[in-house]
Amino acid sequence: GLITSIFGGRPGMVSGGAGATVVVLIALMQSHGVEYVFAAVLLAGILQILVGVLKLGKFIRLVPQPVMYGFVNGLAIIIFMAQVEQFKIHTTSGTAWLTGAALWTMLALVALTVIVVVVFPKITKAIPASLVAIIVVFIIVLGFGIDTKTVKDIASVSGGFPPFHIPDVPFSFEFLKIIFPYSLVMAGVGLIESLLTLSVADEITGNRGRGNKECVAQGSANVLNGLFTGMGGCAMIAQTFVNLSAGSRARLSGIIAACTILLIILFGAPVIEKVPMAALVGVMVMVAIGTFEWISFRIINKMPRHDIITGILVAVVTVWLHNLALAVLIGVIISALVFAWESAKRIRAKKYTDGQGIKHYEIYGPLFFGSVTPFAGKFDINNDPDEVIIDFRESRVVDMSAIDALNKLTAQYKKAGKKLHLRHLSEDCRRLLKNAEDVIEVNITEDPDYKLPVG
Repeated sequence: GLITSIFGGRPGMVSGGAGATVVVLIALMQSHGVEYVFAAVLLAGILQILVGVLKLGKFIRLVPQPVMYGFVNGLAIIIFMAQVEQFKIHTTSGTAWLTGAALWTMLALVALTVIVVVVFPKITKAIPASLVAIIVVFIIVLGFGIDTKTVKDIASVSGGFPPFHIPDVPFSFEFLKIIFPYSLVMAGVGLIESLLTLSVADEITGNRGRGNKECVAQGSANVLNGLFTGMGGCAMIAQTFVNLSAGSRARLSGIIAACTILLIILFGAPVIEKVPMAALVGVMVMVAIGTFEWISFRIINKMPRHDIITGILVAVVTVWLHNLALAVLIGVIISALVFAWESAKRIRAKKYTDGQGIKHYEIYGPLFFGSVTPFAGKFDINNDPDEVIIDFRESRVVDMSAIDALNKLTAQYKKAGKKLHLRHLSEDCRRLLKNAEDVIEVNITEDPDYKLPVG
């Protein structure tokens, strides 16, 4: 948290140990032990640094808005559901719901916390309302001796400073083969969550962060985690929401948060363990409400059906699996497939024969892997005249599948003994159309100004 707060891609973000990254390493710990986990965290950090150095963080822009809606709404539901779990207590036979006076006390304190969080900003915004709410409820519970669930009932927050430790593992190719898949997945999951958190923070604050810098900072933090017996982590969207909702816009907030957590672990555990869970539940309920993209309901009638389905699916996967990175990845894949399908349907051809008996095919829409089949079906090679012109003025040749389709079409016309002209192709495309070297007719001055990816 301290490293990313100082060197991260934007102020206001909070990082720490996250369940999504820890889950990846559980199987490795069970099969090879904790030393392999430390090494995997270290390697994951190195991979994340490479992503930042190679400036690959910009690919987060490929996440569509419906996926973002689903991701954020799913996260809000997870946060809310986690608070419902706090109304349970551990018994000798397992867990049970709070009942009677304990339940009503908890509900009353949660309601008081919510009221303070809502009302206090109308008085002043100089002090975070969530902090004031926690202090008020803490004082009331302590002053009146109210018996209610506290942090200590959930877990102990005491501990010590982690020692420097080089992972005790055999540095060999076989060792790398074991940890590399785990490190790769952890690095990917961590960066996806971190960059999504950065994107959401950008929307809240109205200014843009630096994705590649965040990748390097996250990687550096994980390298240090691996060397200090840590489990690694990433940006934490819920905590970032709390931070930004409290009005934080500077790096100092993240630095103070990291240092405060360290001080609490070392010295402040006795006080923190007395904080009522009701206060934390109330704050997190308000965070969940603020996190949810309510605007997605207002514009749902204006969104395409496939965008609605994608957003709902991402939210369901997020809530069901508690895996934010996987949910987003599924959403991006579905959106990409839908885009390819819709783009493929846009390919069409206007056909006419001029006064000289030359047949013209004017192509409209992008020619790429998804549209090559309908494109090929638009030509009547056997019945076409001896000279044919295909005009790409209103089309774009996008990928190697399109190049291959043009090569095959050229070969078919040549086999039929007919002359084919391909007009208004880019220089890159003409260079790749080896089968059409002697029949291409291109007006260079009218060529579209774009570069064709060739690999």
